[in-house]
Amino acid sequence: MEKELLLMLPGPVPMPERVRYAMMRQAINHRSAEFGAVYADCVRVLKTVFQTVNDLFVISGSGTAGMEAAVANFGRDIDIACLVNGKFGERLYKISQRYGRAHLIASEWGTPLNLEELEVKLEQGARMVTLVHNETSAGIKNPAEEVGRLARKHDALFVMDGITSIGGDTVETDRWGVDIAIVGSQKCLAAPAGLAAVSVSSRAWERLTKNPPYYLDLAAYRKSASGKPMETPYTPAVPLFLALREACLIIDEEGITHRIARHKRMADAVRSAANAWGLSLFPVLDQNHAYSNTATAIVYPGGVKDSEVRDTVKKMGIIIAGGQDHLKGKIFRIGTMGAIGAPELLATLAAVQHGLKKAGYQVQGDGVEAACEVLG
Repeated sequence: MEKELLLMLPGPVPMPERVRYAMMRQAINHRSAEFGAVYADCVRVLKTVFQTVNDLFVISGSGTAGMEAAVANFGRDIDIACLVNGKFGERLYKISQRYGRAHLIASEWGTPLNLEELEVKLEQGARMVTLVHNETSAGIKNPAEEVGRLARKHDALFVMDGITSIGGDTVETDRWGVDIAIVGSQKCLAAPAGLAAVSVSSRAWERLTKNPPYYLDLAAYRKSASGKPMETPYTPAVPLFLALREACLIIDEEGITHRIARHKRMADAVRSAANAWGLSLFPVLDQNHAYSNTATAIVYPGGVKDSEVRDTVKKMGIIIAGGQDHLKGKIFRIGTMGAIGAPELLATLAAVQHGLKKAGYQVQGDGVEAACEVLG
């Protein structure tokens, strides 16, 4: 029997058995009290995970659907300042170009954002700011709290992609002044891909466009969710909702504080392993930025081929990520998100260490042992 591959990616991630089994039951009526209770459980837990009292909805669509819902409902025909230092910031910028007057504030991937230029754009009249909190393409965590402060100072809406941080790192939606926050189901929540959760502040509702999209009309989601039972405006992906509810219950049982600490500990272990191997982390940090706690980006040493390392790791039953776009072949990325722990992480690091050696790199030290010191 062929064994399952262990996904150690920046999403999708391995799903707990409880989550997988939740999808195997017979279909239920999505206009029933039973489905309404499922939806209500998801919202209840996710509000705690988001750290918000704002309205929160679950959309049948990936995290990108959540991104588009945010911009299409609240950013139409206005000036939007788009902070970009990675692939997913670029995606938010491209979405913003379709609905508003998007202004690109670009930094090299994995380098600090230009907050001075952001303030200039806000002073010039930008009414919305977009930010990817945790840019997994480059392994960098951006200063959401500071961006939120600047947005509030200039009375602009703040859209935050928390797709790969919410549920795995500290996110304080309300305290940071985030008006629209987004998470994807297949990342830190450890649920199947295909759902996005979006929270919306009262400030944002006051600026709702008069020409919303049809399927991603958040006012329609608000109206349907306000009924008894809770509903979605259109047919939801019921099996995915059932799985998400189970994933949320697991988060509730673990406790969000413990979950965040676990994610940080695993990322610290990966960084310690990279240091022991003599490899550099990709991001360039300043006092406002930090390394991602859900995906670590590591620079390949000269002469080592990405395909050789990752193919060796795959033959050992584990999938790690390479670089995207212009970073292909230059970095590799190890995801530390979801329901994984020390056994999965140590197996991954052992496989990577072997892959580096097989590709001709002489590691300086034992990365697995270094990681054990952190995890122990």
